[in-house]
Amino acid sequence: MPAKIGVRNGLTRSARNALRRGAKLLELAFFPSFCKICGTLLEQPGERVVCAACLAKIVPEVASACVCCGRFFEGEGGPHPCAACLDKRPPYGHHRSCARYRGELKETLLLFKYRYYRSLGKPLGRFVVEATREEDALWEGVDVIVPVPLHRRRRKERGFDQARVLAREIGRLKGLTVAPGLLRKIRNIVPQTSLERADRMANVRGAYTAPRPERIKGRVVLLVDDVFTTGSTIGECASTLKRSGAKDVRAVTVAQA
Repeated sequence: MPAKIGVRNGLTRSARNALRRGAKLLELAFFPSFCKICGTLLEQPGERVVCAACLAKIVPEVASACVCCGRFFEGEGGPHPCAACLDKRPPYGHHRSCARYRGELKETLLLFKYRYYRSLGKPLGRFVVEATREEDALWEGVDVIVPVPLHRRRRKERGFDQARVLAREIGRLKGLTVAPGLLRKIRNIVPQTSLERADRMANVRGAYTAPRPERIKGRVVLLVDDVFTTGSTIGECASTLKRSGAKDVRAVTVAQA
């Protein structure tokens, strides 16, 4: 005899919802958690580390941007190439940042990257997908997603690679293959955040390698990273992939500093 609608594993949907609510109440009673940004009690289903209200304040940037490097323009005007890209195009064909590195987005990224709250990779990955939903120039024809890698020592210290976590969530939502092994960081360089703008390009030069060029040749690769500042990191990664035969390299970052 067919099972009744709404019944699974012997429980009705309402019973399962009641159990979930009960479990949440017990969790709040014995292990209360608070939003690491605003301090609000995390009491909604699925809330972890940052409350839903703070995450809702993370919205895509509406300013126009360079159609190549993705640098946001100040003031009004439509998308167009910036002066730097007209003078010399970067090695990646198209880059898109989702928002400016400030407010709740900055706080969430800092918690994710430096306070090691790995679970924040899921809402951040969802934000990237939602913010770039209409970006055909970014997504069309992509064969594989490659996260900008950490050096193995840095990854061991942190316990995870934040770009890899982001890339896996983005790949899951977009139905695209994620291949972290196609790009490797071979020099444990000084963190880019500690350097002046002019020194960043020299710092990353030769820091990456593509150990499996046969898996890159002729393919369209999408790089994923957390923050875009000068573009030197994704530029060096893109150059490495292009030298290994990539047909095109594009990039998406969560925020732009």
